[in-house]
Amino acid sequence: MAPFRAEHMGSLLRPQELLDVREAIREKGLSEEQAGLPTVEEKAVGHVVKLQQDLGFKAVTSGEYNRTRFWGLMWDEFEGTIRLQDAEASMFRLYHPDVVSLIEQDRKVMPGDSVIAGSKLSYNPAKSVSNLHELRLVQKFVPESEWGDIKLTMITPAWFHMRYKQGRAYTKEAYANDAEYFDDVAKVYQAELDVLYKAGLRNVQFDDPGLAYFCSDKFRQGWEEDKDNIGTVDDLLDAYIKLYNDSISKLPADFHTGVHLCRGNFIGGRHFAEGAYDIIAQKLFTDLKVNTFYLEYDTERAGGFEPLKYLPKDRHVVIGAISTKLRDLEDKEEIKQRIYKAADFVAEGSRQTREEALKRIALSPQCGFSTHETGYPLSEEDEKKKLALVRQIADEVWGEA
Repeated sequence: MAPFRAEHMGSLLRPQELLDVREAIREKGLSEEQAGLPTVEEKAVGHVVKLQQDLGFKAVTSGEYNRTRFWGLMWDEFEGTIRLQDAEASMFRLYHPDVVSLIEQDRKVMPGDSVIAGSKLSYNPAKSVSNLHELRLVQKFVPESEWGDIKLTMITPAWFHMRYKQGRAYTKEAYANDAEYFDDVAKVYQAELDVLYKAGLRNVQFDDPGLAYFCSDKFRQGWEEDKDNIGTVDDLLDAYIKLYNDSISKLPADFHTGVHLCRGNFIGGRHFAEGAYDIIAQKLFTDLKVNTFYLEYDTERAGGFEPLKYLPKDRHVVIGAISTKLRDLEDKEEIKQRIYKAADFVAEGSRQTREEALKRIALSPQCGFSTHETGYPLSEEDEKKKLALVRQIADEVWGEA
């Protein structure tokens, strides 16, 4: 059962053939069939699944090859959403880290496939096909007895709320307030997860840059200075924790849930968020009812391991200590010592031995290798070396999958 000792965050570097086909669809106006996408996509996913299997990874993913951006098309498929193009900057929290990165000089924002709720959100199984397609594609290359290990990444239910100014994630006709909006978001997530469970999924990882922003002094200061906001920044964190818990509240016990506090691996290896986990750790680890926390610990900007002492005894942590931004391979012994250090804080908080604490810890790269389609500093050979290092360290520390 997930999490496994050697993990990765889901996205892997795309092959050029797949990128060329998607570019032809965009630039030449070809349909997916005319461009040959279904065949190329299936071949690429087959290759990347084999790559993961050959390297000894259990929680295999599609590499996110079916997506151009890490959040995919899931929200576009919900009934009631409107896609924005060239939105006015006044709609956005201009202190929100990933919005800041997309602001153009004329003060319009290119929000990168951003959506709002134009009317009441609801789930339509005929339209919500992208996650199911991705899962079934991976299943083609994995023995049915191992389908439960497959990991599907999914965008946080708060993704299209946090970036917008107070009350702008939905139209006035759709919702009167955040609570009404969150209630429907949770319902569509429940429906999506139910469909995926029935199709064989048992392992979901929510990708959530927003939770890491709560660690950022810049974001917190921006929130405080924004007079349009209702409540405090910690009220917002409470609302998001409740939204998560509602979204996963109907899952069967054998469905593993995790959340990745993503600090960003944007084009060119840029990151978005800085700040230690201390400020949110106790509340997050205690109140958010996921099984596993995937935390980034590749640089000093994430702070130390001290907050891990708040990890409850029934939760796991995956230490993201291998960089997907830098080509240089990490020192194996140094990473092992960091894992032991993390285990000591988990043990201290739970009054366990280091050996007991290690049973709730795993290792991974800090982020995906290709959050968006292109523009990353590592080659596929670099990627393989990084993943092989994760597997090797995991074998030496735990001696198990």
